[in-house]
Amino acid sequence: MTPKRGLITDTYEIVKKARRGGKRDKTPSPPKPEPEPPQLGEREKDLQELKKFDLDWTFGPCTGISRLQRWERAALHGLNPPQEIKEILLKENTDPQYTQSLWCDYPL
Repeated sequence: MTPKRGLITDTYEIVKKARRGGKRDKTPSPPKPEPEPPQLGEREKDLQELKKFDLDWTFGPCTGISRLQRWERAALHGLNPPQEIKEILLKENTDPQYTQSLWCDYPL
């Protein structure tokens, strides 16, 4: 009969590890200040407002027509589109980023 063999862990001494998360004397560090969002220029603000206008379905669909045409159609139907949008569109009436909606590059 062969002698009974034990487990490999039986040959090593059991060592208990120190407990983590115990009492600490240190005070927590103060939270880091949040970085301020970058200030947008007038062009970026205008384009952001026009994007909101494009995404607002209250004023009807915007595919196939310019933003100014959509604004005028919404005003004609009594949907009260924002006057600021018309002012932006009339101010920059030659720039395609201003005149065309977000979906102008997609075919109907």
